[in-house]
Formats: sequence, C-alpha cells, structure tokens
Amino acid sequence: MKTWLHHHSYAFKTAIRRLSLTPFSTITNIIVIAFVLSLPLVVSAIITSLAPVTQVVSVNPVITLFMKNTTNLDSTKELSESLQKEFASSIDKIEVVSKQEALDSLRSSKQWADSLNALSNNPLPHSIIITLASNINTEQANQLANQWGDLEPVDMVQFDSDWLKKLEGILHFFKVLLGILAIGVGIIVIATIFNTVRMQALLQRDEIAVARLVGATESFVRRPFLYLGAITGLFAGLLAIVLTIFGLSMMNDAILVLSESYGQSFSLNLPSAFWLILAIILVMFIAALSARWSVTKHSKF
Repeated sequence: MKTWLHHHSYAFKTAIRRLSLTPFSTITNIIVIAFVLSLPLVVSAIITSLAPVTQVVSVNPVITLFMKNTTNLDSTKELSESLQKEFASSIDKIEVVSKQEALDSLRSSKQWADSLNALSNNPLPHSIIITLASNINTEQANQLANQWGDLEPVDMVQFDSDWLKKLEGILHFFKVLLGILAIGVGIIVIATIFNTVRMQALLQRDEIAVARLVGATESFVRRPFLYLGAITGLFAGLLAIVLTIFGLSMMNDAILVLSESYGQSFSLNLPSAFWLILAIILVMFIAALSARWSVTKHSKF
C-alpha cells in the first residue's frame, strides 16, 4: 500500500511539474476546454430551469367554461357547485360570471363600449372560471378541459395550452442540443488532451527512455500523463463552472426585466452540485483516457 501511494504521489508531482514547465500551453488548454464545457452547462441550466415550467401550469392556470344560451344562471351555479365538490383536489378557486357581469366588464372598455351599446340584447353567455390547483400539470389540465367540455350545459371551453406545448418543444430541442454539445465537448477534450500529451511525451522522451532502462513498467511511465490529463480536466471543469455562473448572471439580469413585465419571477440556475461534480469527474475521466491513448501511441521509441 505504501509503495502504491508513493507511485501515485510521484506521478501526481511529476504531472504538476510537467504542466508548470509549459505554463502558457497549460493555461491555454484549460481556457479552451473551459469555454467549450461552459456551452453544455448553459444549455443544461436552461433545461433545469424550464423543466418545472412545462410540468406544472404555472401562470394563471385557468379554464373557462362558457354555457349554452339556453342555460340559465341558476343552472350555471348548480354546475359550479357540483364541479367544486367532485373535483375539489384539482380546483383552487371557482367563480361564476353571469352574462350581465361579463357585459358590464366589456362595456367598461372603451374599444367595446360603442359596439355593445348598439346591440339590442346581451349576446354573452354565463360562464364558470376555474382556477386549477398548483399541482395540476399540463396533461391533467387538458384532460379536465376535455372532460368538462363534454358536459351538457357547456357550449365551449377555453384553455390556452399552446404556449406550454411550444415550451415543451423548445425544451426538447435544448435536450437534443445538449446531447450534440456533449458529444462535441467530448471530442474536443479528447483532441486537446491527446495533442497536449503527445507534445509532453516527445519532450520527455529522454526521461522516459532512461526510466525504461532502469526497469520502469509501462504503467509507471504512463501514470504521470494520466494525472496530467485528469488535472487539466479538473481545472477546466472548475473554470467552466465559474464562466457559466458569470454568463448566467448577465443573462438573468435581462431575463428578470422581461419576467417582471409579466408579473413573474424567473431565472436560469445551474444544475445541482451533484450533477456538476459528476460532470467534472466525467471530464477528468475522458481526459485521462485520452492521455493514456496518446502516451501509449507516442511513447513507443
């Protein structure tokens, strides 16, 4: 165990020393990888922030039931009470709006007042405005709207879920984009580390040759390069998180102004610490594998 720890300690120190010998190249590689890594992090932040919005109908989840002209106000109120009892867990608030109340509301608007005054009778129906509970998702809301629309007194149902469908489509697009970016990032990390280790192997060829002469195993020769790749991946991952936080803060400033204009509060947030740590470990693993591939290929002399 002591020997194993000594070998890995030596490999780690050797990797740090080799990275410090070429500071400009090391810093450049870390910055390049970090910028590339920040792209999928931003996309994952968008997905993380948008996903809850598509799962729960969050902005005024309201279904309006318009009664048939033959349905009187008493029948409308009876239907309202029946729905309140039967769907108590799905309804947060329910309100009956008579045709006269609806007409008075429209008349208060200047653009409708003249047109409505020209009518001899009230063409508006009685209606029931149902505010859904906050735990009702899009699919459940659509099912309720369809179910209530089939009721005998109901003439028409209004529930605008098109924006949610579009949002879900955008979210699906970002998920596909994240997958493509992840593949691209993997390729760039492999290529960058592969080239870095190739240059290091060529620079250290005399040291490697001497180590082999004195009996060093191939794993002993490769180990410092594996640490070199992993360390580069670690620092690149940490820098990518910092860059992403900085970028999201600027984006959130603009998003805040937009969301407040709609009376809402929305912001982009990074995935949880667990997923960030997992992403860094994955980058380190890919970088170490790339380093192993490169040193195996370019240290055969």
